[in-house]
Amino acid sequence: MKKLSFPHRATERGQSLVEIAVSLVILVTLLTGAVEFGIALFQYVAIRDAAQEAAVYASINAGDTSGIQWHAVAAANDVLQLTTGNVAVAFNNGKSCEGSSVSGVPNAVIVTVTFSHPITFPFVAEMIGHTTIPLGASVTNTILTPRCPPP
Repeated sequence: MKKLSFPHRATERGQSLVEIAVSLVILVTLLTGAVEFGIALFQYVAIRDAAQEAAVYASINAGDTSGIQWHAVAAANDVLQLTTGNVAVAFNNGKSCEGSSVSGVPNAVIVTVTFSHPITFPFVAEMIGHTTIPLGASVTNTILTPRCPPP
């Protein structure tokens, strides 16, 4: 009877090293992508909350555009370094007072906060072809005060 020959242990070790090297590259790439996405999602939530905070302030103080912008910047200050340039304030009917249009649409303030998330991991930026991820959130609130003067 002929004895079966098994591969030499040294070649098995080499094969295992190659398998681990290939697996680690894939796992590290997936992990860094997940971390990058998590950071961007966290920043998006902060932007959304900042827009909501500013919109609540704007529903009471619609004429105070700089105050609205300041509230958005202050609300995101723990997480992001926003400036007033990241915050846009608009009015759906063009009026910054409580009331409604001729068609019955109530006057509302629209607060939009934008931010460019810088990608931390360089090879993630190379994979997607950008060095930043644009983030933005917009919140619309009905204006409660001051009351519009009668026509």
